[in-house]
Amino acid sequence: MEWEAPAIVLAVRPFGEGDAIATVMTEAHGLHRGLARGAQARLRAALWQPGNLVQLRWVGRLADQLGSFSAEMVHPTAALALDDALALAMLTAVCAVAEGALPEREPHPRVFDGLLHLLARLAQGPSMLDALIRWEADLLTDLGYGLDLARCAVTGSREDLAFVSPRSGCAVSEAGAGQWRERLLPLPTLLLGQAPGTARDWRDGLRLTGHFLARDVFGLQHKPLPPARLRLPDLLPPDPASPDPPPPDPSGAATPLP
Repeated sequence: MEWEAPAIVLAVRPFGEGDAIATVMTEAHGLHRGLARGAQARLRAALWQPGNLVQLRWVGRLADQLGSFSAEMVHPTAALALDDALALAMLTAVCAVAEGALPEREPHPRVFDGLLHLLARLAQGPSMLDALIRWEADLLTDLGYGLDLARCAVTGSREDLAFVSPRSGCAVSEAGAGQWRERLLPLPTLLLGQAPGTARDWRDGLRLTGHFLARDVFGLQHKPLPPARLRLPDLLPPDPASPDPPPPDPSGAATPLP
């Protein structure tokens, strides 16, 4: 059996003296692992770097076998991000989140398309954090843990949405926050499609999606968020307008709300 498709390299782990087990994502086959022969060789190592877009061929005797990969470079995302600390951090974080969160061999076309467009535009700078946060929100939705940002869970209003309940993932308005305001997660306007994000929005957005990824996706696998994702907020531009919020709980534990 065999198939061929464009693929994003998510992770590569040494196997033997010169080979590696590569984890990739394709639109039709989802997250997929295979043996990449010679991946550790000097002439092939640059191909098998996380973030690269490759034209991939998988061959296996049976559909459920590990099988083997061969590939040709389409877009060297990893090499292009090496000189930009934030771009490299975003690349490393999204690849680690995708590898750890997605079930193997289950197609998620929207997640693949979002990741493809994000990686292709990393050179655009911090503004791509908008796309990264929206991609994480889409990932949560595809895995069945989507945020409900349509209306306030307390008043039913669609106006002045400003918070998200860390327990239910539902939006809460300024008027509905009441005595629970300090326990709620800030809702960045970029997730409402209202305006491009600011440094504060990026911090709030990473805190928001990170909380639900940690609790509902990685927590259910008894794993923490990937270290690359935990480090990402440390590289964000400073926001002089207001003090930094407390860091998210890596365990994903939320303060119970009434």
